[in-house]
Parts: sequence; C-alpha cells; structure tokens
Amino acid sequence: MLTKKNKLTILVLTIFTANVSAEPPRPPLGKKWVLNEQFSDEFNGTELDKSKWFDYHPTWAGREPGIFLPSQVSVKDGLMRIKGERLNPEKVITSADIVTSEGTERRYSVAGGAVISKTEEAFFGYYESRFKSAKTTMSTTFWLATRNWDFEGPKPCKDRYGLELDIQETIGRQGDFKGKHFAKGMHANGHFWYAGCDEKMQDFRASEVKYSGNELTSDNFNTYGGWWHDESSASFYYNNERPKFMTFYSAIKDKPFDQPMGVNLVSETYPFPWIELPNDAELNDPNKNVAYYDWVRSYILVNALSPNENTSKPAVPIYGESAGIIENSFSLKDSKTLDFQVTYQVNDKRIIEFTLHDEHGNRLSNKRITVDPGYAFIPFTLSSNKSLSTAKGYQLTTSILPANSQLPLAPVFLKTRQITSIKTPLSRQKLLENLAELIPSEEDTLAIPGDTAVYQYTILDINGSEAKTGIVYNNTLDLNRLTKGQYLLKLDGSYFAKFSK
Repeated sequence: MLTKKNKLTILVLTIFTANVSAEPPRPPLGKKWVLNEQFSDEFNGTELDKSKWFDYHPTWAGREPGIFLPSQVSVKDGLMRIKGERLNPEKVITSADIVTSEGTERRYSVAGGAVISKTEEAFFGYYESRFKSAKTTMSTTFWLATRNWDFEGPKPCKDRYGLELDIQETIGRQGDFKGKHFAKGMHANGHFWYAGCDEKMQDFRASEVKYSGNELTSDNFNTYGGWWHDESSASFYYNNERPKFMTFYSAIKDKPFDQPMGVNLVSETYPFPWIELPNDAELNDPNKNVAYYDWVRSYILVNALSPNENTSKPAVPIYGESAGIIENSFSLKDSKTLDFQVTYQVNDKRIIEFTLHDEHGNRLSNKRITVDPGYAFIPFTLSSNKSLSTAKGYQLTTSILPANSQLPLAPVFLKTRQITSIKTPLSRQKLLENLAELIPSEEDTLAIPGDTAVYQYTILDINGSEAKTGIVYNNTLDLNRLTKGQYLLKLDGSYFAKFSK
C-alpha cells in the first residue's frame, strides 16, 4: 500500500488527521506500474519545483472574477498550498487566452492559483492526488487537459478539438445554490471540446462519474485517482472504493482522447449562480481559504516480465513494501510444478524469495527473483523436489530482501501462508465441459459478464494456440480478426469462458 510519509509538524498533524492510504489499481497480469517522475511531486521542499511546474496557467488567466496569481501558491511542511483571497483594488487585464477573444477586458476581484505541469506529455496511465479542499466556494481541482484546442478534426473542413479529463472538481462548503453537491464525494468528467465547420466551440461530455460522500471534502484529506486507459475510456477511484468507468464521447471522433495532456492542480471561482462566489468572511479566514495538496503521483504501465524496461526509483518511498499471493491461484502444472499469481510493491531493487514446505516442515522448493521498483502482477512457477498432492497441505513463505547489499540483512517483508486448495490441470475435454459458453454479438463483439473491470485477456483456439491477447477495459472484446472456430477465453491467466465464432 502507498504510505503517508512522516513529514508534517506536530501542530499540522493535530489539524489534518485523516490519512487515507492509496495505491494504483492492480495492474493486468504481466504488467507493472512505475512512477512517472515528470508528473509526480511529494511537495517536501520549501518552494514549488519550477523544473516541473508553472505557478500560473500559461494560457488562461482564470475564470472571472477569479484570477490565477503565483503569489497564492506556496509549499510548506510537506504540503502544496493554494490560497484564495479578496483583491483590493480589482485587477483589470486585457486577455487573449483560450476562452476569450483578443483584446477582451476582464475584471478580477478574487485571487486563486494554478500549479500546471510544464510539459503536456501526460498520456495513458494512472494519475492520483491526495488533497483537502479549502472551506470556501472556490474550487480545489485535479485534471488533465490539452492547452491546444486546435487539433485537426475528422471532417473535411477546418474543424478542430481539444481535450479535458477532470479527475476531481470540488468545493469546500455547501449553501443555497444548485451546485452545492460538489462539496462532497468525487466528480469526474471527460470533455471533448469541438468546433465544427461552423467554428462554434462546443463542450461534448461523457456521462459524469460520481461518488457520493458523507463529509465535506474540506473536512479531511481524500485520494482521487483516474486511470486513462486508452483513446476511448477511463476509470476513477475515490479513496479505496471500487472503480467506476467512463466511455468518452465518440459521436464526432471514433477514438477522441488521442492527444497527450498537461496535469493541473487549480483553485478557481465557479460560474455564478450555479455556485455562489466566495464571500469576504471565508476569503479573509486563514483557517478556511487554503487548499492543501499532499502529493500528486502519476504512473505508467510497463511489461513486468521484461527486465530493465523501466527501473526508475521513486524519489521518496511511496509503497509499504509487500508481496501477496492471489487467492485460489494455486494450480499444478504437473506433479512437481506449482503455478500461482503474485503481486509485489517495492520502492527499490529487491530480491523476492519463495520457499515451499510440506506439512512436516520439510523444504520442497526455494526460488529467488530480482525485481525493480514498482507495483506488479505476475505469474510465478515453483519446481518441487518431490511430487505434490492436492490432498495435502503446504506452507509458502514469501520474503522481500535488499538486493544491493553483501551482508545478510533482515527481510523488508516476510509472510508465511497455508496452501489449502490446489487446482489440478483439466483435460481439454473436461475444460470445455466446465467452462461457461458466451455468445458473440452480431457486431462480432464479446461481452464479458460481471462488474466492469480491467483484465489481461488471452484468446486461445481449440488446440491451445494463442489467437489474440491484450488488455480489455470495458468488458467488451472485438472478435473481428478471428477466423471461424471455437475458442477459449482467459482473464488474468485463468480460464474464464468458451465461445464460437
């Protein structure tokens, strides 16, 4: 699990007591999450890391009457802070930003802030931030967006588009206004900003993803995450709750979210009267007018079984290092070969050791692997020196050891578990009989029943040869490139169903 670093003073700890642990969602089998430092920050210094972030928005002054000012952004005690304040006198600018025409006069009476990634190279991956909103009607937000709204559209005219993926938008208090529900839970949106042949910019949205909450987002820290899967879909994560999925608006462009974006942490004013403007009392109260960001982290998905694909070490430890065995994944490949599935989370290069004992304590197998930092989900095989039986019990000890030391050191992690259930290989005929049969649609797609989830899938032909493999995000498989025949479907390494095409 991701752990909260010991970085706050005793005084701050008495104020901010919530500590919601977080981690990226489990990767598909054979994959690993690794930290993308370019869009990650623990905010442990005394000032914003200017190599990563702007302390203003480079193409947007802010939504009136709130303006983004660098003076409102600070870093202290392990937290990045954005402060809202009343401007006196008002600030008047002539803006040519993305939402106004050149020469437009704009008047601002509230100071907000924006921390914006210097690059727009954030692409498919997992993005999360832990923060506590200000106790005002100013927003506390975490989102990705293109700063260019002029990507070439699909029509034979000068149509254009831009993208925005809002992971969390919230305010810190409720009131007598329509948008008061934004003060609780999580609110995620996918915007396809599009100007067609008539050059009129419009906002085409996916269906909003919402999580309800019982407390204000300004009462405690919460963790908000978004997994941008591909051009067509994303899923969202509120603290440790089950994911909720989004399919992007695709009526204009088949695969709309096809451009990299920048990462944004912003406090702004919302449109009145949907949400009322912040009042002087809350803007003048230092116990209410500050949004606190604990950290922002981004991850990319790599192949866990390919050595040296990504070996970057996080700047600070972010995982509570551990290794786990997937329940009910034990199976006999043959009488002396035990297969199972493993997850591990490590902050540094480590050695993971597996030792198998029989019920009398006799050692049957021992195997070590060296792994690089990250959160992985992999298949694993142990070879025993004696025949194994499904009728007997076994003990499997998993330990994580330092990899860069010549001295025998205590394990970073150690756990022993009882193995009480081992599956045996089924004959091809028995396998076919036991599997549920799914029926493809007329459009040559296959719907996977059950809750929407992310799987590594493998389609095998009747002889056991691999016909297709990949990751499925929306419980729907495209079968167009398969020839006629009977097939088996495996999800995350386990046989799931059969189907005919």
